[in-house]
Amino acid sequence: MKVIETILAGVKIIEPKVFGDHRGFFKETYSAQRYQALVGIELAFIQDNHSRSRKGVLRGLHFQKTKPQGKLVSVIRGAVYDVVADINPESPTYGQYVGVELNEDNHRQLWVPPGYAHGFCVISDEVDFVYKCTDYYDPSDEGGVAWDCPLLNIQWPLQDVQLSEKDQQYSGL
Repeated sequence: MKVIETILAGVKIIEPKVFGDHRGFFKETYSAQRYQALVGIELAFIQDNHSRSRKGVLRGLHFQKTKPQGKLVSVIRGAVYDVVADINPESPTYGQYVGVELNEDNHRQLWVPPGYAHGFCVISDEVDFVYKCTDYYDPSDEGGVAWDCPLLNIQWPLQDVQLSEKDQQYSGL
């Protein structure tokens, strides 16, 4: 397994070992012991989620206000441009983001520690997106940042995106 540091503290790109041949492939998607030692994930995962979306759907940027979730995200079918944004005004990287393509061929995962805003844009015809969370989702605690926040200036691969009504209401930082 290869772990790639990013400009945001604790945010890491993970490239698991993939064993493949003419029959297909095998990969370990999570091992508490290995991910604690190599990635630094010490929190327990308590909820798994699976999202399916069509091309052009943009989900995010989301965060939990008082009960922040850490997320280990990946794609099992299709491709997304995945973004993690630093929304902490006290942070030296406030207003910066990490963007990475996650897809079924590169097998990459992204570790999003608690406290960051997260979102993704579907760049394939359809995607199956999965993520493990370190806390339960609480709709009353959810917050968000506009996907096109000028301060973040995220270079999304698509500009003609489909947003939920909720995501359309978010303002910038």
